[in-house]
Amino acid sequence: MTEPEPDRPVEAGAETVALRSHAGRLIEAVLFASARPVTEADLALRLPPGVDLVPLLAELQAAYRFRGVNLLRIAGGWIFRTAPDLAGQLAAERVEPRKLTRAAVETLAIVAYHQPVTRGEIEEIRGVTIHRGTLDSLMEAGWVQPKGRKDSPGRPITWVTTQGFLEHFGLNGLADLPGLEELRSAGLLDARQSVSLGDMTPSDTGEEPEQEL
Repeated sequence: MTEPEPDRPVEAGAETVALRSHAGRLIEAVLFASARPVTEADLALRLPPGVDLVPLLAELQAAYRFRGVNLLRIAGGWIFRTAPDLAGQLAAERVEPRKLTRAAVETLAIVAYHQPVTRGEIEEIRGVTIHRGTLDSLMEAGWVQPKGRKDSPGRPITWVTTQGFLEHFGLNGLADLPGLEELRSAGLLDARQSVSLGDMTPSDTGEEPEQEL
């Protein structure tokens, strides 16, 4: 009489493959369900112990590289976005955004490149006083916010850009802001403009005139 063969354990390699496959599908589902970038810390909380998140994200990003949606790292997190070459063909209706004034655009640029910056410093760089609604319009857009006070006479409020600014402009961080040469190549800066962006002057925007300093 032959003895029955003992149960064979499932190979560890097969378990690992199954675990990674499940983790990859879980990450994919979480990112699809989120309308905002999801940080790696938040994703890691959902994964089983011992699963390495970074290579799974790299694999997922590569898998969607040439798909209708792409996995992008934006504002310190990960999010699926429509492939740039398809975005225009998907809009059933187009919302007409309110155009920012030249003063608002210049103010936003100064805050982005010089933050944290006070209202007085913005006015010094631009060479004109800021219209009372300029910073308000940027706050309403969700692109700038006050952040503390400067340790100087009067303790003026300082201004910085927001997470919404990074998300809207597709930036992972402030280090991804284009340099001066890139801005000039794109036609957004005149070749004569200085590093401080202080040479920019407002055009006729239809808003209340700004007083020169």
